[in-house]
Amino acid sequence: MRPVGYERPADVRSAVGVLSRPGARALAGGTNLVDLMKVGVEAPEVLVDVNGLGLDAVEALPDGGLRIGAGVRNSDLAADVLVRTRYPVLARALLSGASGQLRNMASVGGNLLQRTRCPYFMDATKPCNKREPGTGCPARTGISRGLAVLGASEHCIATHPGDMAVALTALGAVVRFEGPDGPGELPMPGFHRLPGDAPQRDTELPPGAVITAVDVPGLPYGPVSTYRKARERASFAFALVSVAAALDVADGQVRDVRLALGSVAHAPWRARRAEEALRGRSATAASFREAADAELEGAEPTTDNAYKVPLARRLLVGTLLELAGSGR
Repeated sequence: MRPVGYERPADVRSAVGVLSRPGARALAGGTNLVDLMKVGVEAPEVLVDVNGLGLDAVEALPDGGLRIGAGVRNSDLAADVLVRTRYPVLARALLSGASGQLRNMASVGGNLLQRTRCPYFMDATKPCNKREPGTGCPARTGISRGLAVLGASEHCIATHPGDMAVALTALGAVVRFEGPDGPGELPMPGFHRLPGDAPQRDTELPPGAVITAVDVPGLPYGPVSTYRKARERASFAFALVSVAAALDVADGQVRDVRLALGSVAHAPWRARRAEEALRGRSATAASFREAADAELEGAEPTTDNAYKVPLARRLLVGTLLELAGSGR
């Protein structure tokens, strides 16, 4: 058995100090990190318990938005009345992820930092550029059914597995953190990385930093939003494709829209081409199909995951039709 250290700092600055040491990993709910430790993908020298840092509040912001503490549990966030009324897309994304037991443990900060998914990454006996840079990406010619069709590189085609982050990306959230050089923030998209030539890095969070909160800006049409997830079984399964959407329609015309796709790329995918194609257009199925095609024309699927392109198109169009017909 391999010994692992454990520390429980009393405040954020102390946590940053400990996490800046080589081999330290933050532990909140542990729903991803502990899994990776069990299969030998993660082997931290010390676990830094960040549950006592007082980061567990949801606060209203003056612009109509919310500040969500990094330690808030996913179940608590999904049930928060401000989240449910202002951003149903976020509440539904949270409730579609994992099981009730896992949602009770998973934290907002930990959920953002969960590792990208790939069968080769999770198998420590196989080569993987994400786990061991320079060893190759066998997924490109091997098992790739659940992997990326957008934004991949020759070094990695893994996907971000989360649901919450897809909704936060559509909403234009900002991740706040405390790092060795002081406080900072990263917008979404921009917090998670595309693989490029450094797939071992999932985010732009500085080494040693602690996520303190996520700010969700005020969005007047946020209540007209939703999240849809296509998966292989009704519960406890990662998305094959997911869509987060908020839609502002007046007199049959799209005034504004926010769209993001999940499980199609190394990061939650903000669908800006589709958004641009929709603004000022009629809120019709034809317009929605054209917008989906504009977003997906750059897809580069493998033989195994080519189904994701038409699936994403249908899911995006269906989600927009649902919102356009909601009458809210």
